[in-house]
Amino acid sequence: MPPSAPKRERYQRALGALLLLAASLSLPLCLGAPPAHAAGLPRIASINACTDQLLMALADPEQILGLSPYARDPARSWDAAKARQFPQLSGAAEDVLVLAPDVVVAGRFTRLATRQLLKDKGLHVVEFDVARSLDDVKKSIRQMGEVTQHPDRATAEINRLDKAIAHAHDVASRKPWRVLAVSRRGWVSGRDSLTSSLLANAGLANAAGDLGIKSGGFASLEAIVGLKPDFIMVSEDSGFAEDEGSAFLLHPALERFYPASKRIVIPERLTVCGGPMLAEALERLASELERVDH
Repeated sequence: MPPSAPKRERYQRALGALLLLAASLSLPLCLGAPPAHAAGLPRIASINACTDQLLMALADPEQILGLSPYARDPARSWDAAKARQFPQLSGAAEDVLVLAPDVVVAGRFTRLATRQLLKDKGLHVVEFDVARSLDDVKKSIRQMGEVTQHPDRATAEINRLDKAIAHAHDVASRKPWRVLAVSRRGWVSGRDSLTSSLLANAGLANAAGDLGIKSGGFASLEAIVGLKPDFIMVSEDSGFAEDEGSAFLLHPALERFYPASKRIVIPERLTVCGGPMLAEALERLASELERVDH
C-alpha cells in the first residue's frame, strides 16, 4: 500500500535533513553497508587527538568514520595531512551518534560527559590511558590493534619502535649526557613523563629529576641555567617567538648557555601522544645527538 501524502512529505523532510547533516560533516551517505562493515571489520570514530593517530596508523581507511577536531592540527597531529581525508568531528556526542559507529575510541581525559552520553546511548566506547612510558605506548598500540582487528599491524609498529629505541641507545651511549626538556614559559617534563621514558630508553638522563619535578612543572630561568644540563630539548628552534610563552626559550641567558649546538630539537607532534610516532621521535633524537656531538 503506497504511503499517504503526509507520510511521504515527512519522509522527504527527514531524508533531506539527513543529507544536509551528512554534507555539513563532509560524510559520504551510504544507504548500503559500508565496505569495512561488509568485510566484518568495525567502523570506528575517534574523539581524542591521540586515539586519532593510533587509529590512522592501524585501521583501514574505510574503517575510520571520523576524527577529533585536532586531528588536522599540524602542530599536534603526527599525520595531519592524512587526517584531511577523513571527516572532522566537532568533539560533541551528537555527530558521533549520527554516524552510529561500532566503536568509539577516546582518551581517559576526553570530556567525561561526552563519553558517558555515548555509553548511555548504547555505543561501545573504548578508553585509552595517557601514555607515561614507552611500555604504555606499546600497550596502547596493542589495544588499538585489537580494536581495529589488525593485531599484525600493531606488532609491526612495536617492532619498529624497538628498533628505533636500539638505534637511539647506540648513539646516546657514547657519553653520559643529561638532558632537560623545556617548553613554553619554562615548563619542564618531569621524571615520570613520557619524555623522560623516551630519554631513559635511549640511555640519557632526564635532568628534571634533580629539580624534584615528578610529572611536569614550571622551572625558573635561574633553576634551568643552574642545573647545567648538557643539552636542553625543545620542540622548535626557529629563533622567532610567536608570543610571550615561547619567548622564554629566546631569553638571552638561555641563548648564551644553550645555543643551537646545545639544543636538541624534536617537534611537539612527535612526543605529545603515545603511539607509532615515538619511533620517529627516537630517530630524530639519534640524528640530533649526532649533530650536537660534532
